[in-house]
Amino acid sequence: MTIRQRFTITGQVQGVGFRPFVYRIALDHGVTGSVNNSSDGVLIEVQGDAGQVSGFAEDLTGKLPPLARIVTLDSEEMDAVKSEDGFIILESTKSAGHSVLISPDVATCRDCLNDMRDPDNRRYRYPFTNCTNCGPRYTITRSIPYDRPQTSMAKFALCPECGAEYADPLDRRFHAQPNACPRCGPRAWLTDSGGMVVAQGDESLRRLAIELAAGKIAAVKGLGGFHLVCDAGSTATVDELRRRKHRPDKPLAVMVADMDTARRLACVSPAEEEWLTGIRRPIVLTAKKRPFPLAASVAPDTDFVGLMLPYTPLHHILLHDYAELMGSEAALVMTSGNMSSEPICLDNDEALERLTDIADIFLFHNRDILIRTDDSVVRVNPDSDEPIFMRRARGFVPSPVFLPVKGETVLGVGPELKCTLTLTKGDQAFTSQHIGNMSNLETLTFHNEIRAHLEDILQVEPRLIVRDLHPDYMTTSLAEELGRERGVPVAALQHHYAHIHAVLAENKFDGPVIGLALDGTGYGEDGTIWGGECLLVDPHPLDHQRLAHFARFRLPGGEAAVREPWRIAQAALWEIGVKEPGAYAWPWLKDFEAESRFVPQMLEKGLNAPLTSSCGRLFDAVAALCGLTSAISYEGQAAILLEKAQDMDEAGAYPCPLRSDDPVALDTLSLVAAALDDLENGVSVGKIARRFHLGLINGLTEMAFSFSMLLDIHHVALSGGVMQNLTLARELPLALQGAGLLSLVHTQLPPNDGCISLGQAAWGLRKLLNEP
Repeated sequence: MTIRQRFTITGQVQGVGFRPFVYRIALDHGVTGSVNNSSDGVLIEVQGDAGQVSGFAEDLTGKLPPLARIVTLDSEEMDAVKSEDGFIILESTKSAGHSVLISPDVATCRDCLNDMRDPDNRRYRYPFTNCTNCGPRYTITRSIPYDRPQTSMAKFALCPECGAEYADPLDRRFHAQPNACPRCGPRAWLTDSGGMVVAQGDESLRRLAIELAAGKIAAVKGLGGFHLVCDAGSTATVDELRRRKHRPDKPLAVMVADMDTARRLACVSPAEEEWLTGIRRPIVLTAKKRPFPLAASVAPDTDFVGLMLPYTPLHHILLHDYAELMGSEAALVMTSGNMSSEPICLDNDEALERLTDIADIFLFHNRDILIRTDDSVVRVNPDSDEPIFMRRARGFVPSPVFLPVKGETVLGVGPELKCTLTLTKGDQAFTSQHIGNMSNLETLTFHNEIRAHLEDILQVEPRLIVRDLHPDYMTTSLAEELGRERGVPVAALQHHYAHIHAVLAENKFDGPVIGLALDGTGYGEDGTIWGGECLLVDPHPLDHQRLAHFARFRLPGGEAAVREPWRIAQAALWEIGVKEPGAYAWPWLKDFEAESRFVPQMLEKGLNAPLTSSCGRLFDAVAALCGLTSAISYEGQAAILLEKAQDMDEAGAYPCPLRSDDPVALDTLSLVAAALDDLENGVSVGKIARRFHLGLINGLTEMAFSFSMLLDIHHVALSGGVMQNLTLARELPLALQGAGLLSLVHTQLPPNDGCISLGQAAWGLRKLLNEP
């Protein structure tokens, strides 16, 4: 008996070789019918006897292509079609609305690498080789359906050979939208800093490797923007890049050719190797080998180095040529092509204008980047092998976070620092790539570009816009302006509640939690600066309550205190009654003695000295008190130095009791007092740093347990930038578990402010459901 069945499939099923896969399994099972891309997803109709159709349906979900991801699969019986004698692939159809996920950009596959390494292959050393299993996706996509005319490859007409591959359902390049070869595809060329061409084609990459080996700094156009590139083994060159880029200390990412080289530089765990060699290829923070073979200035403040392996054909060729010149430890600094705080450069003219004072040479190509996207950065929790995101961008965006509820579209515009934005669609939340710090017009323009693009490719319009509570954030004024223009309501959600809603959304958790939000800065409901918060968050009725906070102290000089942690240390000492140096000489007096004299007056009068309960600033205070740094050049630098300083053999912990104030406060200033006492008694900074971390973990655990018993809530949600501290990320969940509590942590987005927009959007979705 002949039967006919229709399958409608949504998810990541376009541009990933799904239709040729369907075609092949249709041939395997002898069914007739058709498959096509549509705005509703992939539509498949198959006809045959019951066994044939059943076998086809089993393979449809059981033998997916590497990049395919099914979200929904609906099937229905249909009337048989007479005289159908084959299975065909139909042209794509497009209509309003769609249920399709765009694939993130993914690393070059093994088959394409083999093509590039074969001297007899027409794609030998071709830097834009790809197939349906690899290559650019999101960064070259203009709209849905994902077909060549909707990408930046539209201007490259396929040559007969590439056209034959593109049209053959049995070829792995069937409908590979970026398909190309040296005859018909994009090309690369090398120029000097004035734009004068010095080499073209394959010679440009060979010449680039030679120039880098000679100590030149290059701007290299990649997949989602430009990199600044130089020899990672040359201290003089790395220092010069830092000087030109105005990035004195912040760690720089390093690219190496293969895992053998990576193992010479770092101690790479199996889980870290999976991330390094997988299809997403983020920068992975790995423990440095000692002695560290590269320039110390690559990552001076930390025991970790950010490694990545090549993820485009261009990178593979460059690293191959460079390793031939430099040997087995060849490594290239590969950092974002921008000045500090600006977005990554996108096109050739922009790079030549903005990077000409940094780069000596420029490697350009003519495949347009439509969406600028930085490299993602992860570290691996060695206890769970789960990722801790530092930055989520290339390789992961625009994959959605699946939510526990569905509803109308909400836009979360994000915070001021480490900004992302999020749009919801049904039960999916689409969080953008890392946008950056909203402190200049370029970043605001980038934010608007990404919002417009996501609205277009998702074909959604927000019914609610959610912003931070801070009245002066650029994202606040942006949200209000958008709301007025579109006649859409705007709601404000406090920063730390957004953190907790984000971790709940990631975990699809629907019940009440005790939230520990630990970060540097968030505008509080009382007008003070929050950052060490114990919160009650119930996502169903949207109940929020601040249960407790860290002991408060002042920030003398406001923003100046964030840049100069010695000010925070002196303010914390003031709070515990220490107003001048005693047996222990304050380390900052050597460089800031004159400024230090004015701090007591600021603290007494509360003059430009706002109150804070910040966990991040507490780390800054202890680091400065220990003499690890008095001034910082990037966010989190003092905390990184304090974590690095720990003597891991030390088992003692400082007291950090809970005080019965209103609200309850965790007496974190007792950690400062204990550190000072140890310093006065000659205890090593390593022991002090370890005792501080252990004391804070114990205090947080006691606080969470106390409220767990009081409220009968046993889940604790952990979020905030401080949860990127590997000591807290590893040991705090274990301590909570020892107290009988269950931790919810981030594994899809960063715990830092990169998750705020997700929390805003998830809360807004609940708000619309509760108050339609």
